[in-house]
Amino acid sequence: MVEIKLTNSKTRRKEVFTPLDAQNVRMYVCGPTVYDRAHLGNARPVVVFDVLYRLLRHVYGEGAVTYARNFTDVDDKINAKAAETGRDIREICDETIGWFLEDMGALGALEPDHAPRATEWIAQMVDMIADLVAKGHAYEAEGHVLFAVESYQGYGQLSNRSVDDMIAGARVEVAPYKRNPMDFVLWKPSSGIEPGWESPWGYGRPGWHIECSAMARELLGDRFDIHGGGLDLQFPHHENEIAQSKACCGEDSFAQVWLHNEMLQVEGKKMSKSLGNFFTVRDLLDQGVPGEVIRFVFLSTHYRKPMDWTEKKRAEAETTLRKWREMTKEVAPTSVDAGGLATLADDLNTSGMIAHLHGLAAAGNAAGLLAGAQMMGLLTDDMGVWAEAVDLSAYEALFDGVRAEAMETKDFSAVDALKAQMLDAGVKVQMSKEGVSLTAGSGLDVKKLEGLL
Repeated sequence: MVEIKLTNSKTRRKEVFTPLDAQNVRMYVCGPTVYDRAHLGNARPVVVFDVLYRLLRHVYGEGAVTYARNFTDVDDKINAKAAETGRDIREICDETIGWFLEDMGALGALEPDHAPRATEWIAQMVDMIADLVAKGHAYEAEGHVLFAVESYQGYGQLSNRSVDDMIAGARVEVAPYKRNPMDFVLWKPSSGIEPGWESPWGYGRPGWHIECSAMARELLGDRFDIHGGGLDLQFPHHENEIAQSKACCGEDSFAQVWLHNEMLQVEGKKMSKSLGNFFTVRDLLDQGVPGEVIRFVFLSTHYRKPMDWTEKKRAEAETTLRKWREMTKEVAPTSVDAGGLATLADDLNTSGMIAHLHGLAAAGNAAGLLAGAQMMGLLTDDMGVWAEAVDLSAYEALFDGVRAEAMETKDFSAVDALKAQMLDAGVKVQMSKEGVSLTAGSGLDVKKLEGLL
């Protein structure tokens, strides 16, 4: 069997992955808070852990792997969106979940085996909170229930910081009812206009951190193999998950391996609305950037390194994928070669795997290239519509007609305007005495040609 090695964030070491049960490999990944479109940074963990899911299924068998990724559908941001728009919270969440699944599907991400919504697991959260209170790890104060961080000696192991360091370096919610500034909310009161549920502590709603602990426990058991997410979740979210889960269920409970992907930048800068470089996955798709190209750019950087989205990388990815699709269009995939599989299994080295695929392409090994690429979720049939040949002959005839008329009137403004439209759509224009030749260039956007004929 292939040996998989993963860098465990908790031990800060690359370790051989040994599942608790090779017939029941279990992975939980923190999903989105569903109040708006997923931005490019939200998509990176989806693609990273989609590749890990594919790898685990390849090694252990499709029926032996269970992947859960949640939707947080109770949150103050959602409440604010509802207040701002006057729309029903459920309607907002349903719409946003639909957007998320559509956009991530466009990136080639398989849907997980379980996609729990927090609001459907409130009873399990209440039971877990009650257990923590009974064991002395949580306390009630002014309608809130808080986890007492000093009650759990291992707090800070994941982020490798002491409680004092966390207080000094973090913005914590100041509240007079907290025994310790780092104590975090498990349950909080809800007003009449906020979503809420009845509980032993009154009408209220869960805190963010308890959601994942309760849902992971119910779906995957007290102990499971892998917990993943973006590096921004390591503290406080994942740190708090560990504390409350181990305090509730035992020191050996919860996730055995923790994986975190690094953050995303755009053209070398942090993505920010104030810098004008903030965009959603849907923004790129609507601009004509194929989902497969976005996926390729993501996988060109190792998950533990910051990823920089650039226009240059996008163009290079599109060129590469067009060449690979042309090379493999008449072949059937073989099994993934041992070298490629070993590369990918070495801490999910997607960038190394892409370099390996370039080597297979250079050697003319089309079948091996196709197998390896599909292992990464690339060059699949359902992802290739964008790269299909586009018939531009009707547009060439249109161009020739406009140009012929311009030759008679000596007014070439219509020709210039048409050429500008073609170039803007990603079409290369070559004019000669014999006529006009149009070819699809990098970044072809067929939508921009609509209405010209």
